[in-house]
Amino acid sequence: MDATALIASLQEGVPEARFEPAASIDLQTTIYVSRDQLPAVARALRDRPDFRFDFLAELTAVDFWPREPRFEVVYILVSTGRRARVRLKVRVPAGDVHVGTVSGIWPAANWLEREVWDLFGVVFDGHPDPRRLLMPEDWEGYPLRKDYPVQIKMAPRTTEALQVTEEQFRASVEKDRLARR
Repeated sequence: MDATALIASLQEGVPEARFEPAASIDLQTTIYVSRDQLPAVARALRDRPDFRFDFLAELTAVDFWPREPRFEVVYILVSTGRRARVRLKVRVPAGDVHVGTVSGIWPAANWLEREVWDLFGVVFDGHPDPRRLLMPEDWEGYPLRKDYPVQIKMAPRTTEALQVTEEQFRASVEKDRLARR
């Protein structure tokens, strides 16, 4: 099912939700969902017979700092019966880093949401156990945020693509091939 068909079908089940198709390099069906309607959309994807996405395979986040909205929470769902996958993305602004939990819909989300909160600072409203999972309880900050302070102070630098001749490239490949024997 492509993104347009998925959105049309979801719009019937959750008419108040806003959807948007998303580009995908791996050709996996990907859509953006409004964060306010995420739990309702997740429930529809799990319960409707034409979807039956019964398994949450992955839940993570991406920090696009300094762009706004800064974060995207990414859900990868699997329908084991239909052997289908879909990727949901939820945009989250930096000033209000809250998303509704889906741990009541897919129990596997419990620990995954804790991990995203622990490392990115995305708060999952209604989560049953919002404790740190990977970092110590007294840890300050969220290590996977792009503005998280690190100990090494280096000025940002840009580089150009490596320019080699065709002969140099072939010689390098041959040298690597011989080394692997």
